[in-house]
Amino acid sequence: MILVILFFLSLGVIFYTYAGYPLVLALWTLGGRKPVKKVIDYEPRVAVFISAYNEEDTIRRRVENLLSLDYPRQKLEIFIGTDGSTDDTYKIIRELSARENIRYAVSFIRRGKPAMLNKMVKESEAEIYIFADARQAFDRFAIRELVRCFGDPEVGAVGGERVIEDQETGTGKGMGLYWAYEKALRRMESAVGSMLGATGAIYAVRARHFIYLPEDIILDDVYLPLRVVLQYRRAIVEPAAKAYDKVSVTAQKEFMRKVRTLAGNFQIFSLMPELFRFGYSPVAFQLFSHKLLRLAVPYFLLLLFLSNIFCIAVSRWFAVVLILQVIFYLSALLGYAMEKAGAPLKGILRFLLVPYEFCSMNLAAVVAFQQYASGMARATWDK
Repeated sequence: MILVILFFLSLGVIFYTYAGYPLVLALWTLGGRKPVKKVIDYEPRVAVFISAYNEEDTIRRRVENLLSLDYPRQKLEIFIGTDGSTDDTYKIIRELSARENIRYAVSFIRRGKPAMLNKMVKESEAEIYIFADARQAFDRFAIRELVRCFGDPEVGAVGGERVIEDQETGTGKGMGLYWAYEKALRRMESAVGSMLGATGAIYAVRARHFIYLPEDIILDDVYLPLRVVLQYRRAIVEPAAKAYDKVSVTAQKEFMRKVRTLAGNFQIFSLMPELFRFGYSPVAFQLFSHKLLRLAVPYFLLLLFLSNIFCIAVSRWFAVVLILQVIFYLSALLGYAMEKAGAPLKGILRFLLVPYEFCSMNLAAVVAFQQYASGMARATWDK
């Protein structure tokens, strides 16, 4: 009897995390949507911050992209920091700084992105801080779309949308599926209150709500929006503010990116336990359902499989469920094998991406906990 209870408990947690919670959000948006009061002609002073590490191949193109955006040049500052770069990044940004409204900061010792962002922010008098990466390119109207949302005094942070352009590889398609699911959750959470984190490719914070980053923080794009939420301001998503990205990583590198992101979530939980205080935190329910349970799912998956084996004697129905579980995991293994071999996942084989991506994410959660618990997770990121 206990094993049957454990089986259904595990099944219930897994179902709620991936299907039940999105359904709750969807119903919530029907009656509890909070529109953002945008001001179309709002043009505050804006500063864009980029912390670069060995970006000699991309940084010049990135600056040209920012200079081409539709926003008044006299109200736009661009800060570029080189964090212990060992290539020609420093030489390039020093050259670029001769141009109007471009400033740079240098650390010859690698300290990490948070320390570099803190250093640059101290030099800015802008009303809105925009944080970006060196790799992606902003849509021409990205800054305008971000700042319009700050016309609403209740808004303290705005996240844009990372658009993955090339999704032909298995890794790209898998990322496309994952991002589509995550973006849907993020938009619904934003619609009823606040998102739980932005994409590091493009997000903005009102200057007076900015909190200096701990120098060991892994996810500045989660830490800052949640700090804004704890100041009882909204952190919302603006899908029209786009940053375009390309999938230039292997499946192994994408897996390690997931591990680092999930390890960062464990760090956020330890730094801000008050986020889970119902009645105090505006996002306690969302954080518990979306982030915390997601990290617990791998262990419930194991419990589901093991309890299922011992429940076969109770009913034939349990045998059918066990067979389905085995098929699911074998499909994930096949998807992994085909991705590793470089075989195209087309037609009916595209369905292999679902179990493959699901299992990859849950395995990453286990590895992330091990890395965080052992102190291996770091703020610096090796390309």
